[in-house]
Amino acid sequence: MTATHPTPALFALSDVRGPVLRPGDDGYAEEVTGFNLSALHTPDVVVGATGADDVVAAMRWASATGTPVAVQATGHGANFPIDHGLLISTARMTGVEVDPARRTATVAAGAKWSHVMAAGAPHGLAGLSGTSTDAGVVGYTLGGGLPVLGRAYGFTADLVHSFQVVTPDGTLRETDPGHEPELFWALRGGKGNAGVVTSLVTDLLPVPRLYGGSLYCHAEHAEPLLRAWAEWTRTVPDEMCSAYTILRLPPIPQIPEPLRGGFWARVALAWPGDPAQGEALIAPLRSAAPVAVDMVAEMDHADLDRIHLEPQDPLPARESCLLLRDLPADALDTLVELAGPAAGEEYPLLMVEVRHMGGALARPPAVEDAVCARDARYFIDSVGVLPAPPVAEAVERATRELYTAMAPYGTGRTMVNIHGTPGDEADRARAWTPEVHDRLRRTKATYDPDNLLRFGHTVAPA
Repeated sequence: MTATHPTPALFALSDVRGPVLRPGDDGYAEEVTGFNLSALHTPDVVVGATGADDVVAAMRWASATGTPVAVQATGHGANFPIDHGLLISTARMTGVEVDPARRTATVAAGAKWSHVMAAGAPHGLAGLSGTSTDAGVVGYTLGGGLPVLGRAYGFTADLVHSFQVVTPDGTLRETDPGHEPELFWALRGGKGNAGVVTSLVTDLLPVPRLYGGSLYCHAEHAEPLLRAWAEWTRTVPDEMCSAYTILRLPPIPQIPEPLRGGFWARVALAWPGDPAQGEALIAPLRSAAPVAVDMVAEMDHADLDRIHLEPQDPLPARESCLLLRDLPADALDTLVELAGPAAGEEYPLLMVEVRHMGGALARPPAVEDAVCARDARYFIDSVGVLPAPPVAEAVERATRELYTAMAPYGTGRTMVNIHGTPGDEADRARAWTPEVHDRLRRTKATYDPDNLLRFGHTVAPA
């Protein structure tokens, strides 16, 4: 481009195959809206990228004009508003190519885990996804990725072989352990601080089937189930993956019967080994409290969504989390007091969940990355739905109270993908150790010295 300040119209005509939209254009609202409806995006320009070339053009335009940049694929992590600037939507970039011999997948920037599952299933291979296969692969992996089968296989970021990434100077780079290793390190757990990833290559797992699902008890049994689960987690093999959840489910058609409109205590389970052994291992949980709904059974790995039953439709949500050093008896007392039956059915948090960490999640990766959650034995997260201002205020109060009360049992850190609305630099830094945060800032200074990538959970260049 020869213009000092190229206009969006010139930008669209000369460089980008996908749509380039401004406020008021047809399709603008649909292009900027993500899965989490709590954030209303109002960028000055949105680019619907169709491939790496479009991302390169967008970043070169942003660099030339000094325009800050945000990226969105599915918008599951859209918990902050993007005001002004440029939004690159990668939702059209959904390609997945499986190499069954190497057991790897090359995944484009906008692909969901469901796309990876569909591509891998014919070969008996699966991706290391989280609780919803509707989430995007790249954004999830950049944040480290906390998989359903994490105790068995580790963090999703640990499995990445390489990235194709466009840095803020508009350069398309290939990075792996032998090529620009500091950039490779930062992209695995450091979120999108150093560039816009257009594709990645990751390992797939030979886990075509597993034993999993959820046990649901009525809420009056929340405390005995929690105490039994917490004790049980101290004895199970590394490959047993689980989470304890208190759920207050609204009476809406998207929630299946008989769970719809219920107040539940749940243990979600995933065991990639022999089903008979898995059934024997979870027997103490089945006897810990009366099980009202038992959904644990053998399943295809592609049916992973049946375990946590995450929402499938967009909604406005407030999420937050904290990594926990341990779950002593007084921590269990605190959790039950704040979120259990005594808090009432009108308690504003839809979900409060504690996941069992450790196992492979505690082991160092083969190649160093920026994930900082390996010292946590448990992980607590919560979700509140924000349909109206009074409810939103109640959700915010309950969220603050919960994490203030659980802080004495925490490591002081969060997982970046579930951190919730990013605050100031000190708040965002809680996703990493001070040493890793400082290193991310130095890497940021190398690849994004002007801080063009400054929306959301970012760090400032050193």
